[in-house]
Amino acid sequence: MTDLSPVLDRADQNLPSSLDNLFELLRIKSISTDPDYKAECRKAAEWLVTYLNSLGFKASVRDTPGHPMVVAHHDAGSADAPHVLFYGHYDVQPVDPIELWENDPFAPAIKDLGNGRKILTGRGTSDDKGQLMTFVEAVRAYKETRGALPVRITILFEGEEESGSPSLKPFLETNAAELKADFALVCDTGMWDGDTPAISAGLRGLVGEEIVITAADRDLHSGLYGGAAANPIHILTDILAGLHDETGRITLAGFYDGVEETPANIKASWETLGMTAEKFLGDVGLSIPSGEKGRSVMELTWARPTAEVNGITGGYTGAGFKTVIAAKASAKVSFRLVGQQNPPAIRESFRAYVRSKIPADCSVEFHEHGGSPAIQLSYDSPSLTKAKTALSEEWPKPAIVIGMGGSIPIVGDFQRMLGMESLLIGFGLSDDRIHSPNEKYELRSYHKGIRSWVRILDALAR
Repeated sequence: MTDLSPVLDRADQNLPSSLDNLFELLRIKSISTDPDYKAECRKAAEWLVTYLNSLGFKASVRDTPGHPMVVAHHDAGSADAPHVLFYGHYDVQPVDPIELWENDPFAPAIKDLGNGRKILTGRGTSDDKGQLMTFVEAVRAYKETRGALPVRITILFEGEEESGSPSLKPFLETNAAELKADFALVCDTGMWDGDTPAISAGLRGLVGEEIVITAADRDLHSGLYGGAAANPIHILTDILAGLHDETGRITLAGFYDGVEETPANIKASWETLGMTAEKFLGDVGLSIPSGEKGRSVMELTWARPTAEVNGITGGYTGAGFKTVIAAKASAKVSFRLVGQQNPPAIRESFRAYVRSKIPADCSVEFHEHGGSPAIQLSYDSPSLTKAKTALSEEWPKPAIVIGMGGSIPIVGDFQRMLGMESLLIGFGLSDDRIHSPNEKYELRSYHKGIRSWVRILDALAR
């Protein structure tokens, strides 16, 4: 086994300068959603290229129709070493409302909270500049100590993640051969808690659908037409209510095709986390789970599919009261997918169900709002096992394998377009206030994140 002590010691010694490097990047106002900051986004990309080149990478700024990509390559010390693609994003969220910030969001600082706890403050500390720099600084420590890297590395830093990544797919298509690696590493996730690192093995897919039901050719007086004319709100609510049965299961034909049960050992490991329904829902003022009966909240949010109504419109909703039967009613519905569920098949099943509930003299329109399949890494993947062991050696508690209820499109793009699985490893915490005022990153997350990547890179080479 490789003695990593010199590399880890160098990472420790480098921490002050590693923070200086991070703070330089954090001072750049790379807000991708605001055209006024276009030059700042390019400045951030150029800063990263300069720094990566100083570490021995062949890095360059790649123009896109939007903000530029950063692509960098570095060979391994051994010709037969694995090849990894590391992804992160250098753009950040807007800072509005600025008056809620305790400090200048682009003047990063270290704040001492007492009891040995220190945090890094400023926009991008956690999402995602602090996270991506943990990896870069791990590479630096390795290079300065060993002169070579244990794995071949390609880096892709994006500048549009916070604005929907419009340039990403075309860029991946055009540069697929250059970016293809054995697997991808994504550092845009978090830990279970401050002592327990996590690897996300699953991401739910998503199908978004909007339905608009039309009944009469105009709004009707409910006294004149009520009881005789079709009410599109009644039709709509009947449709939505019928999406679930009395056990919480979704009723659409073929909906559960491709859904697999989570392995018993994985569910058992989740149970050790102590996340009860009361604790999970208590944070939002609730206590009773509403999904499939007989399943834990972790299983419900990480490993089971859902159907959720995200918005309903119809009729008069202004001040006062108006006795009207609306001509139209609409709803936005989303489905989170797991396993091998097929987004187009789910969409068509939903549409067929809706059509079956529409009276002959009424009509329905459908508007598609995106669709992507779930991503599931094998729980016994060799790369996952190696990374899990490496993380467990660095943190006080063993690493756990978790699911994620949300969706990260880039991971699906890597899988579908480049044929690569992704390891999702990050060091953020749930209270980092990403996308909100007073974003922060634990100094411990940054420091031990660097050390963690040193261990992971070494483990992946074996």
